[in-house]
Amino acid sequence: MYISNAFSLQMVAPEDLDRVRFEAVDLAAFAAWLKSYHSIVGHADIAAVLGVEMNRESVILNSMSGDKMLVAQLVGGRLPEGCKTLPEGFRLQGVLVWFTEA
Repeated sequence: MYISNAFSLQMVAPEDLDRVRFEAVDLAAFAAWLKSYHSIVGHADIAAVLGVEMNRESVILNSMSGDKMLVAQLVGGRLPEGCKTLPEGFRLQGVLVWFTEA
């Protein structure tokens, strides 16, 4: 399982594009799991807010490996530099990226 602050179609193997699914999730429910996810959060301030390591790693999700990704998408604008908590008017929207069976 990965945690990221963004999702791109480049993160899915071409043969899996027709099987990728997205599901809205409550990030609070995942808070206890965040440290067990492999962080690919590439934005230092969002990583700090989530309490995970910043890691600008590229991945390609693969259905055969059972890969999943929890995306913590920032909503509300650009974070001011150095944030450790979300300012008023900002929130993180959780999206789980997964694959259907073949």
